[in-house]
Amino acid sequence: MLKSIFLLTSIAFGAFAPTAAEAASSCGYASFYGHGDGYAWKTMANGRPMDPNAMTSAHPSLPMGTRILVTNPANGKSVNLIISDRGPYSGGRILDLSAGAFSRIAPLGQGIAQVCFSRV
Repeated sequence: MLKSIFLLTSIAFGAFAPTAAEAASSCGYASFYGHGDGYAWKTMANGRPMDPNAMTSAHPSLPMGTRILVTNPANGKSVNLIISDRGPYSGGRILDLSAGAFSRIAPLGQGIAQVCFSRV
């Protein structure tokens, strides 16, 4: 049932999300949320409130609780995160980072950043 809902959601958003195995490491664009967008302290997919300063991230298919290392190749800065939400749902991005996590690897004013991530 849950798999069917995920499949329908993927179709509705116009693309299939990679499987967890395919997503063990990847490079692409990441954005942030929880700062000025109304998501701060709302319930995430893991059932907990979204703390914009926590070291968390959203990914479409990695299991909740998966630890990842996210690196900005432009400046070499990295941050260890935990997958605690689902997304991103727009813009061809591979991750949504909490605002606090994003600010450790790129300026918030940048909006999006090229990143690479791998499971830790």
